[in-house]
Amino acid sequence: MDDSTPPPHAGEEFREDLRPLAAPAARAGQGTAAARRALSAQELAPLTRLSDSRSMGALALSVGVSAAAIAFGLAVWPSPWVLASVLVVGVQQHGFFILAHEAAHYRLLSNRRLNDVLGRLIGMAGGISMCTYRVIHRLHHNHLYGPQDPDTAIHGGYPRGVAYLWRKLGEDLLGWNAWKTYAYFFGAPAIRDEAAAAGEGAGRTQKLLNDTSQGLRRTARQDRWGVVAAQLALPAASFGLGGWQGLAQYAVLWALPLLTVLQPILRLRAICEHGAVADLGSPLTAARSNLTGAAKSGRAADTLLNLLGRALLFPHHVNHHLEHHLYPAVPHYHLPRLHRLLAAKGVLDGAEVRDLSDTFHRIFAPRPAHRAAPPTFPGASTP
Repeated sequence: MDDSTPPPHAGEEFREDLRPLAAPAARAGQGTAAARRALSAQELAPLTRLSDSRSMGALALSVGVSAAAIAFGLAVWPSPWVLASVLVVGVQQHGFFILAHEAAHYRLLSNRRLNDVLGRLIGMAGGISMCTYRVIHRLHHNHLYGPQDPDTAIHGGYPRGVAYLWRKLGEDLLGWNAWKTYAYFFGAPAIRDEAAAAGEGAGRTQKLLNDTSQGLRRTARQDRWGVVAAQLALPAASFGLGGWQGLAQYAVLWALPLLTVLQPILRLRAICEHGAVADLGSPLTAARSNLTGAAKSGRAADTLLNLLGRALLFPHHVNHHLEHHLYPAVPHYHLPRLHRLLAAKGVLDGAEVRDLSDTFHRIFAPRPAHRAAPPTFPGASTP
């Protein structure tokens, strides 16, 4: 098989692991297999077909809007209107993160080498290692809500209380938690090679964390050095082109959105995808799809909020997160079609498919009186 024809489920790196590692993860694996039987190979084949032109169109949209916002910021520099550029650029940077996610699944371009080159460049511009994220995200898919899921620290345990979530989002907007975000995207502790420090239980968990191939981890280490080089080169180039003013413009129009505006978007989207879900035993109820069009409730206000969510939280059809967990080989532009097909077959009956207002009502709810702490893997910290 050549690089231009990836396998239907994007390679063994993202296959579903059905071993009984933890009760939620094992049951979720069984639920995934059952849901996948709803689609025949003939129905699934066109949905996994990659379109380079559609991926490049999505990238061009994010690049174009970002460039226009930066151009506006430069034109009005220095003035308070620059803050409008900061907001728009931060929202578009989230779009770039989603496209890096596509590359991590080998879904961005049909040629795998070009997929990884472009995915790595997108990640480097945002200060993340796409290849390291591939290792982290693989664990999330294969061990959803199990103790090996590195994302549980972010979205697990909700609702945690209205004040808690608003406080976290406020800290994010101020840049207080940005270092935790970038520590996550740099992979610790999921990409460590060494054995756990002590304890049989810790050693067992570390072994599970390190079930990724040596080749993927080696590529991740190399990619991280590329990210470091890019983050040194970008401000240096800005200074070379524009002196101190050029460096200040880079800091305000690109680095500042990464550290502030992007941060609450990343958190809120993750919680909307997995927070305060009904049941961890199936991906139909452990992951959520948030509607971005006409509201199920029929209320105009809910439809308006859904549309606002599409603009600010869910670029490139990332709102179809439940469908993505069922079929990670489906690229983002086919997810709406996949959603309609699954809905027509009744697969989504009783699933976590909600208006954004309904999701917000659940994740911003008061914290229950008694709630067990969400499972996390060793070394994880709550962002």
